Amino acid sequence: MSNPKNILSWTLISECPIPEDVKELLVEGEAAIAAYKTLRDSAIFTNKRLIIRDAQGLTGKKVEIYSLPYSAINMWSTENAGKLLDLNAEVELWTRAGHIKINLQKNVDVRKFDKLIANALLSA
Repeated sequence: MSNPKNILSWTLISECPIPEDVKELLVEGEAAIAAYKTLRDSAIFTNKRLIIRDAQGLTGKKVEIYSLPYSAINMWSTENAGKLLDLNAEVELWTRAGHIKINLQKNVDVRKFDKLIANALLSA
């Protein structure tokens, strides 16, 4: 939360397996589709929402869970990385709760990520 105009900001490093402990958070009829890791955390896309696991403290045993239902997202944008100095792609989500910025490192395919968001939001 370093930038006051953004409510939340994350950097996703690469796609990863879906964490086991997320399965206990899912409601009936909800399925995990894809997961991405950050330095210590992960972002999980389900067929109903985006779940962010935010490990806190020195040990990381304290975990804060953010849950963003797709119905709360009003608009999104994606921007691919440039060639020379711009190494990260960016995704921005405008929600009823505010503005969320997600940076995607070069190991994350921004177009695959864009399609994942489009399928989640436009299929509902």
